[in-house]
Amino acid sequence: MTDDADPPADAAPELAEDAADDGSGSFEGDRNTTDSGGDRPLPGVPGDGGDADECCGTGACACGVSRPRSDGGATPANVDADGSLGDVTFTDPAEGVSQDVDGHDGDPPDQRVNPPEGVDLDTPGYGIREEMNDVETPDEKTWFMELDEAVIQDGRCIQCGTCVAACPSDSIGVGEDDLPELVKMCTGCSLCWDFCPRGGLRYERQWKITGGEDNVKGAGDPITEFSARVTDDWRADAQDGGVVTAILTHLLAADEIDGALIATESDDEPWKAESFLATTPEECVENAGSFYNQTLALGNLDLDRWAHKLDVPLDEASVALVGTPCEIEGIRALQDFGWDYGGQEAGVRAVEYTIALMCTKNFNYHRLIGEQLAEKRGISPEDIGKLDVLDGEMRVYDHDGAALLVEDVEAFHDAALKGCDECADFTGYAADLTVGSVGSSDEYSSVIVRTERGMEAWELTEPDLDYHDLEDRGAIGGLQSWDKKKAFESLERPFDPDAPRFIDYTDHADQYGTTVNPHESDH
Repeated sequence: MTDDADPPADAAPELAEDAADDGSGSFEGDRNTTDSGGDRPLPGVPGDGGDADECCGTGACACGVSRPRSDGGATPANVDADGSLGDVTFTDPAEGVSQDVDGHDGDPPDQRVNPPEGVDLDTPGYGIREEMNDVETPDEKTWFMELDEAVIQDGRCIQCGTCVAACPSDSIGVGEDDLPELVKMCTGCSLCWDFCPRGGLRYERQWKITGGEDNVKGAGDPITEFSARVTDDWRADAQDGGVVTAILTHLLAADEIDGALIATESDDEPWKAESFLATTPEECVENAGSFYNQTLALGNLDLDRWAHKLDVPLDEASVALVGTPCEIEGIRALQDFGWDYGGQEAGVRAVEYTIALMCTKNFNYHRLIGEQLAEKRGISPEDIGKLDVLDGEMRVYDHDGAALLVEDVEAFHDAALKGCDECADFTGYAADLTVGSVGSSDEYSSVIVRTERGMEAWELTEPDLDYHDLEDRGAIGGLQSWDKKKAFESLERPFDPDAPRFIDYTDHADQYGTTVNPHESDH
């Protein structure tokens, strides 16, 4: 290879300098040469000020030494003027100090600093996926975003927590507004949609699968029905006859269950219900009574959360679930399949007894307690001793049992969950036992036994109850018929117990007018 041979095409610029030298001391492409022919060193690059001890930085000066040239950026911190690498030092990580998530000078950590004028730096929506990959999502591919669009954002969520329980990747959590939200990447498995009683689950078909052909008429096809009450002193704090608490205490005492998922009052917000796993009869009695807001019970079936209270391995635990009819529909559907439900798997499989509470509607806690009672009617949550919805009335009592309010429940319509209007399941068709106040006189509970498992629980409890045949079947049937009529008026889809159990999102979108593939619209 001769001295004047062309350098290889991929040679570094500093190795090609002789080939570009025209003998004038500068060469084509030299970034230190101005258009007028004068030399102007870049910041941080040694200049040609005539100092014999200073290299001109062009790479072909009189000193005859080839130098690395700057690409116009800042000088590397560990490289000296001759291009030699200096000592490398590392900063020791701080110990015992949390990451500064507040940002510099109090700015939010996600705030962009000095963005170019006129440039929109908002995080792109999901639609960028198609732009980047040229991949269209099939209409049958259902994501959490579809559930969010059609149910949560549309105000139809009934806060049962079924979507949280169904997610195999544990991607769904509960937000500060007590609504489901995505907490990590959605895999598009569609299970949250499929099992949602206001989304993909045709709940009337679930009744039929659970209870048989006759469970779509009147008050269902119960094995037997009673009006019953507890005679123990603790019943004073219970709702109506205290039968739910009695059944749970007897199941625990007989070691039929290891725990009961019930509601307890929040430590921070009076009359706000939260999920609680009672593992002793005493805990059941301490939490006797009803609340009128959902706890997203099925979103609290992660038994790891309750492991400190259980004396058995989590995969061997047996649990009773007390919930609204929609929650019982959800757990029944989940249990019908052998899919893995992530962190909720053990809890879903552990539920062996289900008790439904008669329900025509439930309420948003903040709208009921905060707006309707505290703000509009001046009733402080701390002054409330008992809440009840009975005979079409909202009844509020103080701690001494005196009535603070008796008013038509329709006056509280704005506080009710919108999705409850679509429910035709007043009596909990899919449950082992149904308990409520309708159909029995004061201080008694109406009990409907629907399954053999429910009969086992009743027979354990019956010796300690004061009970007789159900007093007014017509009252239950009448309210069930009213509830179903209201659902038919509210449902945008056909009510069909013989149709497939799961409703495709595209079919729902056709009937409800919601967006298909909302992620492509940057939902």
